[in-house]
Amino acid sequence: MTGRRQYQDVAQAIRGLIADARLGEGDRLPPERGLSERLNVSRSLVREALILLEIEGAVEVRKGSGVYVSVAAPETAAPVRDDIGPFELLQARQLVEAEIAGFAARNVTKSDILHLREALERERADLARGDADYSGDREFHRLVAQATQNSVLVDMVEELWRKREQSPMWAKLHNRIFETTYRRSWLDDHEAVLAGLQARNEGAARAAMWRHLGNVRDTLMTLSDVDDPSFDGYLFEPVTRTG
Repeated sequence: MTGRRQYQDVAQAIRGLIADARLGEGDRLPPERGLSERLNVSRSLVREALILLEIEGAVEVRKGSGVYVSVAAPETAAPVRDDIGPFELLQARQLVEAEIAGFAARNVTKSDILHLREALERERADLARGDADYSGDREFHRLVAQATQNSVLVDMVEELWRKREQSPMWAKLHNRIFETTYRRSWLDDHEAVLAGLQARNEGAARAAMWRHLGNVRDTLMTLSDVDDPSFDGYLFEPVTRTG
């Protein structure tokens, strides 16, 4: 164990590969797929590592083109902070909040259902206005936890959301995304969670929340992809220079 987060180790490995290949400013890195295969890690870990390197200024991300070395990347560099990777955070939320939704179906009250419906209406209004505010989304998830009648579970969900909102890596991930239509599908997911809760069906509520947060992860992976699909560079050969 290194005592660091996995994406930090992957970022360190990418720095080493850049140094070994003697890549300089303006050189394009291979696609995430190649890095994932080379380092034997998931693409989500590679995505998080590249976000870290982007925050540090070691690489530049160009949507639809790929990731380029922006400065000579040292083999060792201190991380900007001990941030949680966005996909790691989503995985934790999926595991925790799916079980919370199932448990909430046992204990949900009529008042809980009414408050959840109000939260969904706020989300619909935000979407209609094109508002980028996620407070309605956060409130819905908090209310699901509140329906368990367990304050510890409410605190857990609120802490996960705080980590999301305070995360530079999460903010950088969203900077790569230029459309918001995906939020309509997330609202549909919330409606499915509410239907399971209203029916007091533990399995349906749990499955709907699991599916929802899986959809969030998959959507963010797809929309934040910056690779050029026509560029099939493998590892660090050949090196592509610009200018």
